[in-house]
Amino acid sequence: MDSPREDLDAQAPVGARDLLDASSDAAAVVSAAGTVVGWTRAAEALLGHPPAEVTGRPAARLLAMRADPARAAGVAQRCRSGMGWSGLVPLRHRDGRSVLVDLRVSASFRIDDEECFLLSAREQRPQWPMGQSVLDGFLTRSPIGMAVMDLELRYVWLNDTLEQFGGVPREQRLGRRLSELLPGLQATTLETLMREVLKTREPVTDYEYLGWSWSDPHRQHAYSTSFFPLVGPDDSVTGVCYLVSDVTERWAARQLLSLVNEAGTRIGTTLDVLRTAQELADFAVPRFADFVIVDLLEPVLSTEGHGTWLTDAGPAPARPAMRRAALRTVREGHPEVVAQVGDKVDFLPPPHGLDLLIKGEAILIPELDPEDLLWVTEQPARAARIREFGLHSLISVPMRARNTALGLTTFARSLNPAPFQADDVLLAQELVARAAVCVDNARRYTREHTAAVTLQRSLLPQALTGGTALDVASSYLPADATDGVGGDWFDVIPLSGARVGLVVGDVVGHGLTAAASMGRLRTAVQTLADMELPPDELLAHLDDLVLRLGEEENSGTASEGSTATFVGATCLYAVYDPVTRRCAMARAGHPPPVVVAPDGQVRFPEMPAGPPLGLGGMAFEATEIELAENSLIGLYTDGLIEGADRDVELGMARLRAALAVPDTDLDTLCASAVQQLVPVPQPDDIALLLARTHALGIDHVVSWDVPVDPAAVGEVRAKAVHQVLTWGYDELVTTTELIVSELVTNAIRYAEPPITLRLLRDSRLTCEVADGSSTAPRLRHARSTDEGGRGLFLVAQLAHRWGARHTADGKIIWAEQEIPAT
Repeated sequence: MDSPREDLDAQAPVGARDLLDASSDAAAVVSAAGTVVGWTRAAEALLGHPPAEVTGRPAARLLAMRADPARAAGVAQRCRSGMGWSGLVPLRHRDGRSVLVDLRVSASFRIDDEECFLLSAREQRPQWPMGQSVLDGFLTRSPIGMAVMDLELRYVWLNDTLEQFGGVPREQRLGRRLSELLPGLQATTLETLMREVLKTREPVTDYEYLGWSWSDPHRQHAYSTSFFPLVGPDDSVTGVCYLVSDVTERWAARQLLSLVNEAGTRIGTTLDVLRTAQELADFAVPRFADFVIVDLLEPVLSTEGHGTWLTDAGPAPARPAMRRAALRTVREGHPEVVAQVGDKVDFLPPPHGLDLLIKGEAILIPELDPEDLLWVTEQPARAARIREFGLHSLISVPMRARNTALGLTTFARSLNPAPFQADDVLLAQELVARAAVCVDNARRYTREHTAAVTLQRSLLPQALTGGTALDVASSYLPADATDGVGGDWFDVIPLSGARVGLVVGDVVGHGLTAAASMGRLRTAVQTLADMELPPDELLAHLDDLVLRLGEEENSGTASEGSTATFVGATCLYAVYDPVTRRCAMARAGHPPPVVVAPDGQVRFPEMPAGPPLGLGGMAFEATEIELAENSLIGLYTDGLIEGADRDVELGMARLRAALAVPDTDLDTLCASAVQQLVPVPQPDDIALLLARTHALGIDHVVSWDVPVDPAAVGEVRAKAVHQVLTWGYDELVTTTELIVSELVTNAIRYAEPPITLRLLRDSRLTCEVADGSSTAPRLRHARSTDEGGRGLFLVAQLAHRWGARHTADGKIIWAEQEIPAT
């Protein structure tokens, strides 16, 4: 027992050596006197001796080497101390041949007051039958770092790649733990994971973490690590192996994507050009740069005309006229800047000229040299600031959107010592591109808002659609045919739950003044309708608006140059529900609608007239009627029925006759009715809106009563998912499940019974939750520490649109989803 291998093993704890081997199945019990007192079948299989030939006899007879009593006494003493012993020992087989075994001796124990030792052995076999070249491949050519740890998480083997990752030589790693070598690599967490793998035998894959290493101590790296247990032939865990790869580039790309996504929520929060530019600068400093300026072309900041300067095909001046729109630096007071916000600038990084803005190519200057002759000659003031404040790296990105040049954004670094790289250019371009779209949207909105009182803002809708609820047709004749505008208006407004709003109105007078007033009222009606107000409440709000605008006109507080004066207006607003086939309507001094039943009968429903808009102090009343499927409802202005004789009753009779034409195309019927009633130009504007009703069948609508019990959420969610699958909308199952869960949970938690869930499909899939509470929902932006408050925010993200409407018994919260094209 004095081989070199044995001496090495004798000094190492059992289990720290050769962890790729498992314990042998051959075992024997030997007394302190060296007598064999126990012999297993596996031992007989290994050496060929049956128990009768071995038990009760000296164990030294089995050795295929010269006995060494002193050495044997040392091994026994070590085992008595509780440490155990292992080593390679040649034993004699029954047939005379020598068998080299890996022998392990346990700590001593007693049997019937006699001291004994357990010996276990297995025949030693080559560990790498494929040859040394395989091991060399692992050590030198594997792109993934690999290591084997023992049960105490000490290194027993690693390849060259892992050695290079950590920067710690192999000799210093072997026999030591990770936490002793690289504490900056979250060693405690990694060792906790390895212990869990040893305990559960379940591998851990693709665990990512950040840290530094001695090979690159000044740069943080991202690593992906996997751990799995090593199991021997006897199913015992002998260690843990881990694989590690450097995923810094993947991690950086993910961080870049996260930064870009965050920019989408932080840039462009308002429809204001200057505010959007400032949001870009504020977002980039100090996340990305130490110094940011945004210069926009002067026409972009103008509220007149189109606000554009040039396109790829358009002419351009020799030097762009720009103004500083925003700036931000890491230094208080912005000492680095040459021009302040609002100043006129013409900055283009030398030697670049006008082509920089036209072609839209970003400029990267990794090392900015203030002594460069071009900078000193063309930008002397800026060169001096670059030198004074240590600006050392620069990126300039042209701001373009929809083939239009908007300006130039420049990023620079000074306190951050890292120069800009090519990847940074991609991020800068993405940030500027997002901001450019927002700036262009703000510019376009500003232009449209400024022109709101003009003719273009007052034009009637060019295309009307009633969705699946209505077929619509319209006709409009202004009194002044030369300019084509007047004070009458009509609209078809899609509402939630497949409902449709129909509106027709008449501003006293005609021409540009009436058209400007009409445009304001039409916009107001669209806004109020989007708030899901019932017809009588909508007219009440519209009346308040007209009254307030009239007071502003009279007090001289109206905008300068405005020619619109509200001298009076009438309106009729109706809401048709294809599920119930009910139509709710209210009017403000306007003629009643005309209804043509499917059998051709024509009637004018009786309903309170209501006061004209702008009088104030008087209530409006709503009327509800039921319409059979394929009924025709017509909304019109008084110019259609007054005629040359000014006889309203006679005009209504003529309208009745004109519409009582069976099986006529709606567009043809509309044009024919106007032609019959108004054969010659009239002194008043004329509008006619016809709508043919459709019903939404029971196969398009399903509803369930919801108990006021949190446990009911799962049941009703399952019903909703089943219905969506029945309708064939597999792609909407997940989003519908989430929307139903949030809306029903909120109703159970905060609202009052009865609670009802309804699914409705027409052009979109609508989920509605009705309850008995009149409290309006509120979209919250929950903080990261809040336990709730994200329900409606989640619904808003998942749905095409969502909202709430009040009913006589409470309210309905709804959410619509686009139905995938088939």
